[in-house]
Amino acid sequence: MIIFLDESGDLGFDKHKKGSSNKFVITILVCENNSIVQGLKVAGKRTLKNKLNHKNKSRTIHELKGTGTSLTIKKYWHRNLPSSGWSIYSVAVNKGRVVEHLASKVGKKKLYNFLARFILEKIPLETVNDVRLVVDKCENREEIRDFNAYVENQLQAMMPLNATLRIEHESSQNSHGLQAVDLFCWGVFRKYELNDTDWYQVYRGNIKLETEYLR
Repeated sequence: MIIFLDESGDLGFDKHKKGSSNKFVITILVCENNSIVQGLKVAGKRTLKNKLNHKNKSRTIHELKGTGTSLTIKKYWHRNLPSSGWSIYSVAVNKGRVVEHLASKVGKKKLYNFLARFILEKIPLETVNDVRLVVDKCENREEIRDFNAYVENQLQAMMPLNATLRIEHESSQNSHGLQAVDLFCWGVFRKYELNDTDWYQVYRGNIKLETEYLR
């Protein structure tokens, strides 16, 4: 099993700051096997080649993003995805109800790790022998270390004793799985933040679980 994790919105709590969101969303994309991941890669490359770079002579676009990609192109990409073998889990948090001590610099890290664990725990892992969790890479080594330690302890408790777990932090530009979960996460975020479900409705049938924390 390969799991890709991404987030949309921000964890800033200054209501007066321009661009600060009301919601924060973490989404995971669960792929049953490597052939599904390869299918994501094929869909991504085909979309970049046929829809974004075929007439673009000034610059080359290297990755698909939820922001800046039109609904038409998103739908084209979705049509090229594997028809089965993948599913989505997502949690949205209402930032307005987050307690004050979790709005601090240290508190926000704890909140992020908790939400990631909260949604990862919804995946049935009792019979899975090998799990690869891929997260968008950040520059802070301490945050990576804390995230890995926290999530690894939680997930291993849910998996068979002899199962293996790998947590990898990659650049989204090099991972079509991370690009895919970014596109899905952006759609869920738009639903909760702006009541915009145009893109969300396209793939909602693949959502296994969706919940709002601190509604």
